[in-house]
Amino acid sequence: MAPPVDGKQLTRAQRIAWLRIIRTDNIGPVTFRQLLNRFGSAEAVIEALPSLSGAAGVPTAVVSSGQAEAELEATEQLGARMVAIGEPGYPPLLRHISGAPPLLTIAGGEDLDWSHTVGIVGARNASAAGQKMTRVLAGDLGAAGYTVVSGLARGIDAAAHHASLRGGTVAVLAGGLNHIYPDENIPLAREIVSHGGALLTEMPLDWEPRARDFPRRNRLISGLSLGIVVVEAARRSGSLITARLALEQNRDVFAVPGSPLDPRAEGANHLIQQGARLITSAGDIIEALVDADPARRTLLEPDWEPEFFDLPDPGDLALPSQDERSRLLEALSVTPVPVDALIAGTGLPVSSIQTLLFELDLAGRIEWSSGQLVALRG
Repeated sequence: MAPPVDGKQLTRAQRIAWLRIIRTDNIGPVTFRQLLNRFGSAEAVIEALPSLSGAAGVPTAVVSSGQAEAELEATEQLGARMVAIGEPGYPPLLRHISGAPPLLTIAGGEDLDWSHTVGIVGARNASAAGQKMTRVLAGDLGAAGYTVVSGLARGIDAAAHHASLRGGTVAVLAGGLNHIYPDENIPLAREIVSHGGALLTEMPLDWEPRARDFPRRNRLISGLSLGIVVVEAARRSGSLITARLALEQNRDVFAVPGSPLDPRAEGANHLIQQGARLITSAGDIIEALVDADPARRTLLEPDWEPEFFDLPDPGDLALPSQDERSRLLEALSVTPVPVDALIAGTGLPVSSIQTLLFELDLAGRIEWSSGQLVALRG
C-alpha cells in the first residue's frame, strides 16, 4: 500500500506490514520510501526483499509478522500508538524533512498543537543562568500557544520541558519507550504525558540508545519545529548539529547570546556570527515566526511524491547483470553524488540503477543524505 491519503488510516494488517519493513536491517526511512514508491505496496516490498538482498550477496531476513504484531501490541499496552506518515495524527511539519520516519511511536499528545512548535536545545551541563533563561523562554512560548519541543536530556532540555508542562511539550527520544534516557528524567517523561504532552520516537520499543542515535533524534527535534532556539552550547555539540539540520530543513535558527568567557556560550555566539537570529525573549521568536508564517505554510503540503523518474511496472523487474553492477560501483565513491548524475554517468537504465541501489542499501554498502545524494560507506 502507498502512504495513506490525508484523513485515511492504515488497516492493522497494513500497519504490521509497514512495521515489518522499517524494522528490517539496513532499511531506513529513505530506503523504505523508495521501496514503497517502486513496488506500490508494503506486501509487494516484503515479497521482493529476499531476491533484492540475495543479489547483493547479503540475504536480508525480513522481520516476521509475529515480531511486528508483538511490538505493536506492547506499544498499545503502554498506552502509546504507532502513526504512519500521511495519517491525520502524524505531525504535519515533520512530513517535509528528508528521511521522515514512515512510522512514529507516540505516547500522549492527542490534543497538542503540532503546527505551532518551537524547539529549544542546549548544553547538558547548563549554567544556572542558562536554565533560568530557558524556563522563561519556554514558559512564555507556552503561554503564547506554542508547543515546546526538546530532547529530554539533562540541562537545557529538561528545563524547557519542565517550564512548558502546562503549555504543552514534546520530548523526542533517541531510544524506544522502554529505554528512556537518562534514567533521572523518567519521572519528567511521565509528567509530560500526564500533563497532555507527548513522548515521540522512531525507534523500536526496546531499543537502547547509542551515541549515533542522538544526531538521528536531533533531526526530528528540528523537523517537528518551526524554529530552533539554542540557549547554551559548546563549539562542538549536538545542539549545533540540531541547528545545522534546522537550516537544511528550512527552519529558523535562534540563539541566546552569552559571555565570551563561558565555553558553554561559544556555540550560540558562533551561530549568531553565522547569521542566526539573536534573541533575548520569547517575543523575539514569536515576532520572527509570525512574519515568516506565509512561507511556513508550504511546509504543510504533502511530501510523498515518487523519488525517481517513471519506471516500468513492478512485475517487469529484472535483476541487473554483473556488468551493470560493476559499472555502478565504479561510479560510486565515498563522496556523495546525485542519483541523476549516476544515471547520466553510467548510461544504465533508471530501473537498473534503482534496483542496484536497493541491493547495495540492503547490503549496508551505501548511505543516503539529503537531496537524493548517495555514497559508498567509508
